[in-house]
Amino acid sequence: MSLFGFLSGEFIDVIGWTDSTRDTMVWRFEREGHAIKYGAKLTVREGQVAVFVHEGQLADVFKPGLYMLETNNMPILTTLQHWDHGFKSPFQSEIYFVATTRFNDLKWGTKNPIICRDPEFGPVRLRAYGTYSVRVTDAARFLTEIVGTDGEFTMNEISFQIRNIIVQEFSRVIAGSGIPVLDMAANTADLGKLVSTQIAPTLEAYGLTIPELYIENISLPPEVEATLDKRTSIGIAGDLGKYTQFAAAEAMSAAARNPAGGGMAAGIGAGMGLGMAQQMSGMVGPWGAAPAAAQHPAAPQQPVVAAPPPPPPPPADQVWHIAENGATKGPFSRADLGRMVTEGGLTRDTHVWTAGQDGWLKADEVPALAQLFTVMPPPPPPGV
Repeated sequence: MSLFGFLSGEFIDVIGWTDSTRDTMVWRFEREGHAIKYGAKLTVREGQVAVFVHEGQLADVFKPGLYMLETNNMPILTTLQHWDHGFKSPFQSEIYFVATTRFNDLKWGTKNPIICRDPEFGPVRLRAYGTYSVRVTDAARFLTEIVGTDGEFTMNEISFQIRNIIVQEFSRVIAGSGIPVLDMAANTADLGKLVSTQIAPTLEAYGLTIPELYIENISLPPEVEATLDKRTSIGIAGDLGKYTQFAAAEAMSAAARNPAGGGMAAGIGAGMGLGMAQQMSGMVGPWGAAPAAAQHPAAPQQPVVAAPPPPPPPPADQVWHIAENGATKGPFSRADLGRMVTEGGLTRDTHVWTAGQDGWLKADEVPALAQLFTVMPPPPPPGV
């Protein structure tokens, strides 16, 4: 930062400011106790505004241009001092230069995850980050509301407050947007415009505006992204059986590349060999010999009846726990909970939890249990 000004005796003749820091928003002209000469030259460059403060009161505001400090272009200061038209004495005022250019490439991001409800995945935790730009639109209000008497105010002093405003509004917008997580990347531009529109009134009260706000990334927790990657891999494979075969082949290749695998590698090879033997069981007899038809082509062929596959294991019954009076009860099956609904021991507002559920939920919010409160018994038979 450099100061362009010189003193004529004890009076200041020329007032101006040039800035090379690129982060200074407000700079107070250092008078060093000297008075300003009547008729001094004030240079306000493009991207600046000069604000006069006299005896603690906000006075005149000068836009870019070259000015002679006289009574005809300082109406507010003239009124405050009760100067007449013949006044030509030096005066003492504080002069603040306010940068009105854009401050670009400022960072924002969510410090903690945002919890919202996704239409496809249910409750999810999201993080986001991006950039924004800010500029001063009302220099007088910015001095009054934010800067005060700070002689050199930088962007870093207010960026934390602006980031908090952006994150708060982003959390509200993203939670109420109803946009699925998988579609958010296609809507970041619209979400950024919506957030900047929502925070505009708050920043206007500071004398600021955000010309641009960008959302660079919206991400899920790492463990959720890993699960999503597996789901994508299965979708690319197309058929679960083919995907399983592919995974088994990859495991065999990994075992072959790791001679030190020892028993584990041998186990993988044995398992794969057993699977191949089962696939070849239709071609080879029970004791390793070829079928009789192959040994005696002239013999009549007997139909081979394949043994039926064993039935799959029964599905595991899902159980729930109940929170009541600060204590946990359970586990209870769905049938148990149905009887408790009939007896009045389970209501819609009772909090329940089951494995895989994200925290405690009211029973009415769990789809598998909500039906228990809507099922009504049939009407009694006539005459009963």
